[in-house]
Amino acid sequence: MALESESQKKSCCVFGDVYGVIMVPEELEIEKDASIDQFRFQLPDLKQAFQCVLYQRIGFYMERISVFILVFLYFISTKTTCNGHTHINNNVQFERRALIDFKSGLTDPNNRLSSWKGNNYCYWHGIGCENGTGFVVSIDLRNPYPYTLEYEYENQRYMNLSGVISHSLIKLKYLKYLDLSFNSFKPIPIPQFFGSMKNLVYLNLSHCGFIGEIPSNLGNLSNLQYLDFSSDSTYYSDFGYSSDLFIKNIEWMTNLVSLKHLGSNYVNLSMVGSQWVEVLNKLPMLTELHLDGCSLFGSIPTPSFVNLTSLAVIAISSNEFNSTFLEWFLNVSSLVSIDISANELHGRIPLGLGELPNLQHLDLSANDLEGSIPSSIGNFCNLQYLYLSYNNLNGSLPDIINGTETCNSKSPLPNLRELHLENNQLMGKFPNWLGELKNMEKLDLYNNQLQG
Repeated sequence: MALESESQKKSCCVFGDVYGVIMVPEELEIEKDASIDQFRFQLPDLKQAFQCVLYQRIGFYMERISVFILVFLYFISTKTTCNGHTHINNNVQFERRALIDFKSGLTDPNNRLSSWKGNNYCYWHGIGCENGTGFVVSIDLRNPYPYTLEYEYENQRYMNLSGVISHSLIKLKYLKYLDLSFNSFKPIPIPQFFGSMKNLVYLNLSHCGFIGEIPSNLGNLSNLQYLDFSSDSTYYSDFGYSSDLFIKNIEWMTNLVSLKHLGSNYVNLSMVGSQWVEVLNKLPMLTELHLDGCSLFGSIPTPSFVNLTSLAVIAISSNEFNSTFLEWFLNVSSLVSIDISANELHGRIPLGLGELPNLQHLDLSANDLEGSIPSSIGNFCNLQYLYLSYNNLNGSLPDIINGTETCNSKSPLPNLRELHLENNQLMGKFPNWLGELKNMEKLDLYNNQLQG
């Protein structure tokens, strides 16, 4: 309590006890060593004394309450931090155990997984983790030596992973990216449990030697944007290319509403028939479609409504399509690459083909196309590769082709790098525009009847 004068301050005695320091007026005549319970107030300043005592007691309790609150908050925060740390540690051990179980089923002749030891699995070869949590979000064990023309087959075989794919992968709840391509898991089917890994965005199982039917429960992966289970052609027969991987019913693909890339090369789709067009037309986000060598045959039906507005790449070569050129392709202005080579397309090249503004690659080789080459091909302002070889094209090359008005360069085919017209029945003189293709790197006119 604030005292009004210096004399009043001097007339007070100071008592210290468990309640704190108490300022009591000297007139109360209380012994200096008396406890607060022994106070006997005899003067009219009793109210002031009680106020002093009350204020000091309030201060005493407030101080202790503040200390209690601080201790309580420290305990709570410490416990929360410890529990969170324990939770993360448990997750780490759980994820690590799942990876170890996966590794235990694999055969690794070149010790590609030699780094898979210790506790810090986020630094293991091929493993990617989410920052802060330690959850495994990607596994990339693609064979670094896929057997293409650039690599030796022996290197590819030596680096192969094989064996059994453990069910423990399903425990990696946050896994979004899985690439096992160009390894050798023959002769096992694609595991059914892959259809339960619903967080997957990217799944590449191509060229892994899988056999049997592709599981339809892959249709559960509604978040999937990239799916490739392309196989290796094992032999060629009167029914086309064949492999040990097949699909009976393709309807399950309609559930892959996020799909952008579908790779199914050399997977036997002969039992699907023409159903593939209507099914894939229901995937509006699809940008790449690869169905080379899938034993598809017959005509290619026109969908009732073309929904493939994002499609940029379509590759359906080495099938048995017996049809004229697919006119509905001309309505897909997003197309960048078309490959329908090695089929049985017949009839003439459509005049409207040059109206695809973004087309860079067109391969219609090894078909039964006939008639002359239309002058509208000059409208391909972005075209870089044109393959029309091994057909029955006849007549002369057009003296003048379009493009001088449609292309910014004011010249036809300004970006063309390769033109393949070999093994046709073309005749007549070389037109002048052939010599004006400034970016041309390769021109093949072999086995025709051209002059000049």
